[in-house]
Amino acid sequence: MSSLPAVLLAAGASPTPSPSQSGTAPAVPSLQDAQQSATNAASWVEQNWSTWLAMGLQILLIVVIAVALRAMVRRAITKLIDRMGRTAQAVDGTALGGLLVNAERRRQRSAAIGSVLRSVASFLILGTAALMVLSTFKINLAPLLASAGVAGVAIGFGARNLVTDFLSGVFMILEDQYGVGDVVDAGVATGEVIEVGLRVTKLRGADGEIWYVRNGEVKRIGNLSQGWATAGVDVTVKTSEDLDRVKATLDDVAEHMSKEEPWNELLWGPIEVLGLDSVLIDSMVVRVSAKTMPGKALTVERELRWRIKRAFDQASIRIVGGATSVEDAQDTPDPAASVAAPSVFANTDSPQAAATTPITPQRATPPGK
Repeated sequence: MSSLPAVLLAAGASPTPSPSQSGTAPAVPSLQDAQQSATNAASWVEQNWSTWLAMGLQILLIVVIAVALRAMVRRAITKLIDRMGRTAQAVDGTALGGLLVNAERRRQRSAAIGSVLRSVASFLILGTAALMVLSTFKINLAPLLASAGVAGVAIGFGARNLVTDFLSGVFMILEDQYGVGDVVDAGVATGEVIEVGLRVTKLRGADGEIWYVRNGEVKRIGNLSQGWATAGVDVTVKTSEDLDRVKATLDDVAEHMSKEEPWNELLWGPIEVLGLDSVLIDSMVVRVSAKTMPGKALTVERELRWRIKRAFDQASIRIVGGATSVEDAQDTPDPAASVAAPSVFANTDSPQAAATTPITPQRATPPGK
């Protein structure tokens, strides 16, 4: 007598599990179910493999083109910066080289421009490639771009001072407003530029101090080392002097100074006697001016004053504030001669002072003493 499970198995029916058995042991898939699942997966792969291959090749092509383009652009920028440096170095020994900025300024400016251009190029190329890769995966870029825009606005608003400093530094360098070695007046500080950065500019003051000036705080720049400078000297003489004689003496000083070295290189124009700048009761001012090399105006002014003073002493031309000869010093009246003598009342022991002293009342003597 066979058992019930054997009869059901022979009939092709599987035994029905009891409620207790169904809750504890999961049903084991049959070979036919596994075969069906594999067939479905193979069919799905067969239907989509071409799409995957196309997406992979597209992403690979985007990455390769982006990397190659970035390398080419960075190399072109580097060559351009190197060519600028070589062109400037080629004229260092010529007459034009003296008018150009110094080597350190060119080096820092070229390095800053190259760094900015390479960073911008890398950001644009790699950013565009990343967006193209995301679009290949059928990702909607509109929410991503909107979120990035909002985040950028928030970051820019929070760090607006930093962004302002950076953008101001970029335009200062690109426009070559100033560089290393220039003497500038930045409003908040004045001095010689020793370093130019994208955010901060370093200035060395007249007393040796170093000023760190944020580029965003600079509202106006006065560059004293670009173009040309003007040396101006005011010569103050007595009104009794002959103007034609004064002008002839100044013209002689200007002619000799313009022909001597190194002043003939520092002077970019003739020394001109402009004429009377002002006329007062006891003095008159003659203005002398000259166009000089940038940053050399003070040097030329000092030398011009020195030569004018010596020439006036030789010509016996009177200068306000000092005598030009011994006779003039002797003719000068004594300022103490017109001062009155001290009064006799200033001495408390004099008879005049005693006569004007009030008489002190004497105390009455009591009787019996």
